[in-house]
Amino acid sequence: MAATAVSAMQIMNASHSIYSSRGLLATNASVLVLTSRESVRNMLSSVSSISSTRHFPVRSSSSSSRFSKSITRAMSGETDKGPSTGLPIDLRGKRAFIAGVADDNGYGWAIAKALAAAGAEILVGTWVPALNIFETNLRRGKFDESRLLPNGSLMEIAKVYPLDAVYDTPEDVPEDVKTNKRYSSASKWTVMETAECVKEDFGSIDILVHSLANGPEVTKPLLETSRNGYLAAISASSYSFVSLLQRFLPIMNPGGASISLTYIASERIIPGYGGGMSSAKAALESDTRVLAFEAGRKGKIRVNTISAGPLGSRAAKAIGFIEKMIDYSYANAPLQKELRADEVGNAAAFLVSPLASAITGSVVYVDNGLNTMGLAIDSPSLSL
Repeated sequence: MAATAVSAMQIMNASHSIYSSRGLLATNASVLVLTSRESVRNMLSSVSSISSTRHFPVRSSSSSSRFSKSITRAMSGETDKGPSTGLPIDLRGKRAFIAGVADDNGYGWAIAKALAAAGAEILVGTWVPALNIFETNLRRGKFDESRLLPNGSLMEIAKVYPLDAVYDTPEDVPEDVKTNKRYSSASKWTVMETAECVKEDFGSIDILVHSLANGPEVTKPLLETSRNGYLAAISASSYSFVSLLQRFLPIMNPGGASISLTYIASERIIPGYGGGMSSAKAALESDTRVLAFEAGRKGKIRVNTISAGPLGSRAAKAIGFIEKMIDYSYANAPLQKELRADEVGNAAAFLVSPLASAITGSVVYVDNGLNTMGLAIDSPSLSL
């Protein structure tokens, strides 16, 4: 199974000055009735002058010149200069489990990083065959540059768990998988066992992220896809989300949130994205709506999915033409720029935060607007 994987704004003072002036004028209306016009002018001038010097504090990192990409700021409610007056994404005191992190260049990693920047404690589940190399690279500092947060610190991962979300319980694991050397060195890696281990280690979580997808026959047209290949894609890419939420829901704190990652092939034809993967993404989106109702009623948990645009991650390269998909998106999306993983991470941080407390059962598009297009503007047909 392959793992797929707000910057702070300085607000202009003009409107704030006007608002402050009007507010003070209104509160002093009774005493201004008998005041001369000249006095009023002087007072307003003074208020305007005072208001216009009040800036919303902005914290900058010494590493900002090295990393110009927009990353969710860790908003602690305070800055070095005093209380923050912005609207924060504050996940301090929250714990997140991100299933499907096996390297530092996919959406899963970007989401983990955004949640960490917002203050969340990070746990990850890594595909068992990739576990050793991932932990080795993490330990040796090969991900340190990627771990850098906006405040200059490094993202800390509290614990890495082995996970293969294709298997719900130990009884579901075939003998040939149990004895496979890629699995033999790890233990307790089924969905049920992983949830139990997280409960034993940490007690509860607040955020569950599903960043998993695999289609062994993804390069095959649907008409050439075998039953086993089709069902494998459904199992790894969509039912795995059901299984994860089913097992983790009992240890999720009320008011928590869960998100997954989908793709526009669920509703549009993407030739080459085969092997049942388009069906798996459609199932994932349908399940998101049903799970939003069930988990909402049962545990007060919100469930959403992000329909992300193409990213040249290692996992996505299995499709075989990911670079062409990125080029197509750049040429035809309303926002003509390459989609960055951290933009998906930022959206995820918002969706699992209290700022999105009334959003559930939704497919949220983070694709530079490509999903809105009905015509490829770079088509040769348009030049005729």
